Amino acid sequence: MKFRAMSLVMATCAALLCGQGFAQSPRPVPTRGELVAVDATSLTVRLPAGDTVKIAVKPELVVGALRNLALADIKPGSFIGTATKTTPDGKLVAMEVYVFPEASRGTGEGHYEWNLAPGSMMTNANVDTVATGVDGRILNLSFKGGSKEVTVPEGVPIVTPAPATRADLVVGKRVFIMATGDPSSLSAARVTVEKDGVVPPM
Repeated sequence: MKFRAMSLVMATCAALLCGQGFAQSPRPVPTRGELVAVDATSLTVRLPAGDTVKIAVKPELVVGALRNLALADIKPGSFIGTATKTTPDGKLVAMEVYVFPEASRGTGEGHYEWNLAPGSMMTNANVDTVATGVDGRILNLSFKGGSKEVTVPEGVPIVTPAPATRADLVVGKRVFIMATGDPSSLSAARVTVEKDGVVPPM
């Protein structure tokens, strides 16, 4: 993903998935939903709860998309980001998996809180081993300062970046945006948009 076009797409996902980098102010606001209005300077998104938010954008807005991968595409040596939920017995189960291109290895590395669902976590890490378990593939992940075991059930979205343009930002498409600012004045430099039927699962 490191030709110029793909590096722009990757910048989108790097912004989404880096955790410790969010410590700077203003803290990005993960925004998921459906586009209900698009113009040259703003995107209006209907959030899952039903309310809407208007996000300012500039002409140089970076737009990226995603394409699906198969579970078998996650191999030892892959660098991934995965949002997980924790089972009552403490196991981590993937809700989605994002496979980074090799040139973006290390982006957002670590294990930290995420907001895809109550109590969810994000782990950006190297895949050390892949095994077949009763409930899906079992990934042993390592990152600076720790390691985790994550189960990836069949049917969980597995994605990697794909190119897109502002022309793909049309009403009705789902988006994922890391917006900055206070709730009354949000802006964004990047957006990941639904394309070819692939909805951003982050």
